[in-house]
Amino acid sequence: MDDITERAALFSRAAHQAVGQRRKYSGEPYWHHPVAVAKIVSAVETATLEMIAAALLHDVLEDTDVTAMDIEECFGQRVAALVLELTDQFIDPELGNRAHRKALEHDRLATISPEAQTIKYADLIDNSASIVARDRGFARVYLAEKRQLLEVMTAGDQALRRKAWSVLTEGEAKVRGTA
Repeated sequence: MDDITERAALFSRAAHQAVGQRRKYSGEPYWHHPVAVAKIVSAVETATLEMIAAALLHDVLEDTDVTAMDIEECFGQRVAALVLELTDQFIDPELGNRAHRKALEHDRLATISPEAQTIKYADLIDNSASIVARDRGFARVYLAEKRQLLEVMTAGDQALRRKAWSVLTEGEAKVRGTA
């Protein structure tokens, strides 16, 4: 790992551990998820060190006390910009129900950078497998939302997008009981 990715891995792990965050279904330390996402991103031919760092940090703004300014100070403007693109902007329940908030997020994610979309594909791949394996009921909702996202997020790495589609369709088949 390069220095920026090593620092991002340590920063992410510390931030998620500081709030005691664990994976919903497995109970494992949450920081395992961003590491898995970063590993998927690092296998992409066009991946940059900034993309890998952003993959490691992609959930810290939503889930911890870390601010965008903290990320920019520690990792630079490009990494901070990517993390901001990946951070859900519509989490306030006052904006409406889940379906409405996800529709707003869907429209926003259609316009994020190709680099951020590539990271989002990796996030979808890692989350889908976990959710399908552990909560088939929620998986139906989650996979439908991700299907709509993949339909509009077309600018990222195409090989990884195809992989995300494959994971999505395999998950849908498992949920339907046909796989």
